Amino acid sequence: MENKGIDYGNGLTNTNIETGIRFGVVPHSAIGSAWYDESEMEYGDPTCPKCGCAPEDYDDDEHGEYEIDRYHDSEFACQFCEYVFDSEQAYPEEPLSFWYNSHGYAMEQTDEVDVFVFNSPYYTFASFCSPCAPGACYLLSPIDEQDDNNKCYCLGHDWFENEKAPYPVYSVATGKLV
Repeated sequence: MENKGIDYGNGLTNTNIETGIRFGVVPHSAIGSAWYDESEMEYGDPTCPKCGCAPEDYDDDEHGEYEIDRYHDSEFACQFCEYVFDSEQAYPEEPLSFWYNSHGYAMEQTDEVDVFVFNSPYYTFASFCSPCAPGACYLLSPIDEQDDNNKCYCLGHDWFENEKAPYPVYSVATGKLV
């Protein structure tokens, strides 16, 4: 593929500013079961189910006069609305995102479709994403030319069902094809 795309981020967004390597984007369906087996659900910080404010840990001496939901354990207390509640009420039913942060990778899936690769021991060269992810590169659209402007973090071969990435994979440490 020769279309490098347009850098809607003007070199300023979706790039690791320390390395200059852009973030890679790949649909979770392209990775398959490896993503589901390895990623962890992220529910965010606890919030009060009544007012949405940030709670603090429940302390009977400090929060004993607050309204307590007797059907749940007393884990959190909201100073704003004086309500006591548990973690089941403090977090959403569905995760806000899925994370993987291990073995040199830092990745997140937030929109039900795409996984962003923020850091990796590997890189490739790919076309820029649409304006939806300005400055990032779409890993399933590799380019033949090794243009540093299109250099982006990617997943290694072991993340794919057939143990072969759909793009060339280079080592960040050595710069060599793996």
